[in-house]
Amino acid sequence: MNQRFAWKLAVVGGLLSLLTACDPNRVFEQNTDFPKYSWDVQQKPAFTFAIEDTTARYDVFFNVRFASAYGFYNLYVKHTLTGPAGPAGPPLLHQILLMDPKTGEPKGSGTGDIYDLQALALPNQHFAKPGNYTLTLEQYMRQDQLPGLMAVGVRVAKHVAKK
Repeated sequence: MNQRFAWKLAVVGGLLSLLTACDPNRVFEQNTDFPKYSWDVQQKPAFTFAIEDTTARYDVFFNVRFASAYGFYNLYVKHTLTGPAGPAGPPLLHQILLMDPKTGEPKGSGTGDIYDLQALALPNQHFAKPGNYTLTLEQYMRQDQLPGLMAVGVRVAKHVAKK
């Protein structure tokens, strides 16, 4: 990896952490980096977070860091959610639009050719029991390697009703 690319990655990561550091609604946020900036079909990142307030509603987001050279405009991700009492709903398939299908312009925020996108995956989610929940992500595209995907993650925040 060249120094310029590593520097850009560090700057984007630093800016993203600064932007999320001041959010009082955030309950959990974690990202997993992919070696060689490619998501292999065998890699199934799992994120475990604690829910204490079962009266609250939550928004669950998927974080995606990608290069503009990623070969598709979208990303299919299947998630599985397991809670303290076992499976918490059926596995769901999500389509995340990383680039505008018409113009090819990357969505999200970025510097140079690296972009970060936060996609709302489970809006207004209710967790019935307090305890630890594990959200496992799988890439569900038609090829085993997805070069250009650098990281994925999960963010859980208390739901804020729009005014």
